[in-house]
Amino acid sequence: MPTQQDSLAATEEQIQKHIQSIQKIYTELEKVVVGQRYMIDRLLIGLLTNGHVLLEGVPGLAKTLTISSLAKVIDTSFQRIQFTPDLLPADLIGTMIYNQKEADFIVKKGPVFANLILADEINRSPAKVQSALLEAMQERQVTIGEETFHLDDPFLVLATQNPVEQEGTYPLPEAQVDRFMIKIKVGYPSPDDELKIMRMMATTDAKTELQPVVSPEEIIECRSLVNNIYMDPKLEQYIVDIIWATRDPQNYEVADIENLIEFGASPRASINLSLAARAHAFLNQKTYVSPEDVRAVAFDILRHRIILSYEAEAEDKSSEDIIETILHTIQVP
Repeated sequence: MPTQQDSLAATEEQIQKHIQSIQKIYTELEKVVVGQRYMIDRLLIGLLTNGHVLLEGVPGLAKTLTISSLAKVIDTSFQRIQFTPDLLPADLIGTMIYNQKEADFIVKKGPVFANLILADEINRSPAKVQSALLEAMQERQVTIGEETFHLDDPFLVLATQNPVEQEGTYPLPEAQVDRFMIKIKVGYPSPDDELKIMRMMATTDAKTELQPVVSPEEIIECRSLVNNIYMDPKLEQYIVDIIWATRDPQNYEVADIENLIEFGASPRASINLSLAARAHAFLNQKTYVSPEDVRAVAFDILRHRIILSYEAEAEDKSSEDIIETILHTIQVP
């Protein structure tokens, strides 16, 4: 009977085999994307864990370029959907149209039938449209008329929200935001990176052509490998302690934040934190999850799942401040 040591050795062998494919993705993307390693890492974590990503950042931070380039290098389809106030659910998922020649209705599929979706400014569309996308994300299927269609695998949605110009927007309800595995905040590039971007992009020459370096099947194989990354029971308890500290800070002796939290993180948080930590360990070529992996992704998993109180807003406290306090307080195994 194979021991745990044998299992770890087999996992390590598989990681070394597949991590080369992941490194090829980074190398190819670096030809056109500069200074967005954090965003690329989180997109890959979403792909490797079958989760979706919500991104907040000002325009011009290479969101569209990054996800469209990722689609090219893993040889999958890509669709960018610009969310606007007049968008309808049918514009997203598709509809039935009447075929006069056949005297029958046929299905016309919408742009959601792609592997990688960029839902640009998702908060600019009404609740019905947002719900249609979130249902497709959750169920991995779409119903048009009386037919149900399964979406392709892999399937990743990167939804963006613009932190400025909030007039005329329809903010995502907290319960719907919770369906996104990860929320990331992307800032401006460093001066050095911006210099590289300017030199690369300030030209009228033809853009660099990216080559497919990984197949969708390899990404799906990597997913099963991520599930085999070992997590010690003490680390599982550490994750549960972090999540419960957002719900019951006093019981975990987290000082002075109980009045700042209206509602703590949902059970999805513990599931996603565990998955993301495993994927982070995989991307760093490890066969096991360490506390550093959990802490590295904790902000991405939790920042949109902690609902702040009015007192927190009055004191100008953010969810990141609360997460940082919890991570400093909960004892690391």
